[in-house]
Amino acid sequence: MCEQSRKRVALFGAFLSVLCAPAQADMALAQSRNCLSCHAIDKKVVGPAFKDIAARYANDKGAADRLTSKIVRGGASWGVVAMPANERVTPEEAKKLVAWVLSQK
Repeated sequence: MCEQSRKRVALFGAFLSVLCAPAQADMALAQSRNCLSCHAIDKKVVGPAFKDIAARYANDKGAADRLTSKIVRGGASWGVVAMPANERVTPEEAKKLVAWVLSQK
């Protein structure tokens, strides 16, 4: 492989890592704040799957604020079990988590 091709491959790899880093970081945040105790990306656990949440709120412009509040304060749920307040999550982290959840397709 020529030097120019190696540089292109390295640049492309760096570009991909920048694109993937926020998704990995927010998954790590979800894991560290115990979100995955009740949720999974693609299946219902205690709470709905993140992909189902994203689909439900896809066209709801006020969803991010309501979901951020629900993470911090708790609230009514989709099923029998209400979502408890998550005292380990700051409002800023909740915003990041909501943005990540709503990006799941």
